[in-house]
Parts: sequence; C-alpha cells; structure tokens
Amino acid sequence: MIKLITKLSFIIACSASIQFTSGSPLKGPKAKFIDTSSAANLQLPKGFNAIVAFDGLAGARHMAANKQGGLYVKLSKLKDGKGIIYLKDTNGDGKLEQQSAFGDYPGTGISIKNNYLYASSNDDVYRYKLDNKGEVINPDAPEKIVTALVNRNRDNAKSLTLDDRGNIYVNSGSYLGGCLIEAGTKKAPFPCPLLDSVGGIWQFKANALNQQYKDGFRYATGFKHVVGLDWNNKTNSLFIMEHGRDQLSELFPEYYTKEQGALLPSETMYEVRKGSTGGWPYVYYDHFQKKKIVSPEYGGDGKKTGGENALDPIVGFPAHLAPNGLLFYSGNKFPKKYRNGALVAFHAKSAELQKGYFVAFVPFKNGKPSGNWEIFAEGFAVDKDIHKPCGLAMSEDGSIYVSDDAKGTIYRIEYNQ
Repeated sequence: MIKLITKLSFIIACSASIQFTSGSPLKGPKAKFIDTSSAANLQLPKGFNAIVAFDGLAGARHMAANKQGGLYVKLSKLKDGKGIIYLKDTNGDGKLEQQSAFGDYPGTGISIKNNYLYASSNDDVYRYKLDNKGEVINPDAPEKIVTALVNRNRDNAKSLTLDDRGNIYVNSGSYLGGCLIEAGTKKAPFPCPLLDSVGGIWQFKANALNQQYKDGFRYATGFKHVVGLDWNNKTNSLFIMEHGRDQLSELFPEYYTKEQGALLPSETMYEVRKGSTGGWPYVYYDHFQKKKIVSPEYGGDGKKTGGENALDPIVGFPAHLAPNGLLFYSGNKFPKKYRNGALVAFHAKSAELQKGYFVAFVPFKNGKPSGNWEIFAEGFAVDKDIHKPCGLAMSEDGSIYVSDDAKGTIYRIEYNQ
C-alpha cells in the first residue's frame, strides 16, 4: 500500500477556524444575460451567440478539437458499436456535417497532444496517431498505454489531460462516498485502503505501452472523483474540479438535516501539484463555514475542523452541481476578461441555487482566481427538456464547444461583437 499520511492529526484538528489566503473560495452572484442565441436556446452574455453544431450523440462526454477544424467526441455509451465520433465542418457554417466513428469502447476522457489522440474507456487509456489533417491514421489499431484501472461501475470515468513534458494525468474516482468498506458500519478505516487505486490523479508516461498502477505515479490523492480537469499552460500546473461526496444526512441524521445534506459539501476547484492531497475521505469542504470539516466517518459532527495538511480549494461552488468539464480559455476570440480564465460545465442541479445545467466562468489573473465566479451559459434545461453540459473544448478559431450527454447536442459558442 502506498504510504499515506500517518499522523492522526491530519484528520482531526482543533476547533479553531482555518484562515484562508487571497485564493479563498469565491461565491458567484446571479449573472445578467442578454439572449442572443435563440437558435440554441441558450442565455449568454452580450455579444455571444450559440448554435447547435451537431445533435443526436447520446452520451457525448468530453471532446478534443484538432487544428484543422475537426472535433472528436467521446461517448459514454456506444453508438452503432462505436465510442468515438469524429465530426467536421465542411462548408464553414459552424455546423459539423461530416462524421465518422471508431473505437469499440465507451468512456469519457479524450485529448489531443503532439499529433496523437488520447482516449479512455472506464478501464484503460488508448492513443491514436494523427496525420497532417488531424485525423486518425489507423482507427482499428490503437496503442493501449494504460490498462487495468479500477472500474466498479460508479464514478468510474477516466478523464484525462496531458502536460508538455510527456506525461498524461488520469483520474481514478472512488466508487464509495466515504470509505465505508464494511456494510452496516458508520466508522471508516484509517488510513483508507481505497486510496491505493482510487480517489486521486495518476501520472503515466504518454508514450509507454501497457502501464498499470505500479508503472505510474499517484500524482495527487484525496479527491473523491474528478471528471473535469485541465493542464494550465500559463501556470504549468494541473487544475481539477472535484465531485463532492454525498449521503451526509442519509447516513448521519444525528448531525445533518435533509436540507444540510442537500447543501453540502461544496463542489471544489483545486490547483494540484506532485504530492497534493485534497483530504478525502477524511475531510470535506463546507463553503458556508469556509472550512474543511472532519467527515462523520472519522469522528466529525458537522462542526469539527480538520485537514491542515490538505489543500484549500481555490474556488468553492454550491453542492451537488456535478462539475464534469473544465477548460482554461487560451484563445483570443472572446473579450479580454475571459482570456486565461476557467470555464466549468455543470451537469446537475443545485438546491442552493435552485438551478443547474449551466457553464460557469471563473476569472483568473496571474494564475489565480481574480473575482467572483458567474454563470456564462444557461438555458440547457427548459421544463422537461433537459440537456446536461458535460464536456468543453476550444476550436482553433477561439470559439468553444459544449457537449450535452443527455440529449446528445453539441453547442458552438462564438463571440461576434
């Protein structure tokens, strides 16, 4: 077992409040919109426009755009036996008319780096060589670069991203919310044995074949499940969006009301580096108290603080929003305020906000959040017609794509003013 932090002081701290630096989590106000995108039914800031670039790809998860204008879409469920769809705009109207399919495995992760397309199932990671058109050369014979990752059919998406040093970073989420391995108990083991293979981000070589856990490196640990992640080339570091745990009120009604269970814990953004820990399953982040709180499975009562050696989140969002996509905007098409900032696709609804299914924006300056987060795009869900934002990708011209894995719509958002 990989050695974990061995001192119990990591888990349970004194009752003093935790002090935060200028990177403290930010609360986002309701944004004001001018709807300029009736064709796609989205509400966007003034000057932005959206169209439906493609439709009917149920299970459309993450995406990767090549420099030639094509878009690769990873599907969480197979379409006609295939799990990757390649789309291309053939006449310059912004819509993706041409399509082809390959890959006989469902999954989430997909990315392009150094003329290779990387894609994941829920167990493995593959790569495909690209030609000078940005298209896969041999779609039926990918190289398997990572294999035998844990897949227990819950929170099993293997989202991924790559740096500029030949490394690939792969999420391995936990199938349990709080390390309650033994059924019927409310006390979890310390250290949590799950952390050997889930609840973190693993680093592998981008060009080595058939790597397993033993061949990689547990780059960051203590994150329950990470679907949205992106390598920030400005800071040369990895940023992630953690899905918070659940079942606080269901399992521990003596400490949490149903309302508290619906409002906690926060969905959190972190900048992680080698050796970082987020504190899961020992602590969670409470954005109302602005503190890390000891998990009830480890002696917490909803008030006791802990996790002094764990990272503080740089942004704390409302609970249960399911952040599935993260993209740092590196283009120059959008107004200056958006450049180098973070876009986050939220896949679920918040009891706190009484809304959900939107794309948020976090402004950044000098590699740190520099203002309140705001809703950038909403209107994905109207009455019972619910489209769930999941993946984000930037095209070569600076516009962005948003995938919806419920109805299978691919949206293209541009700035035209």
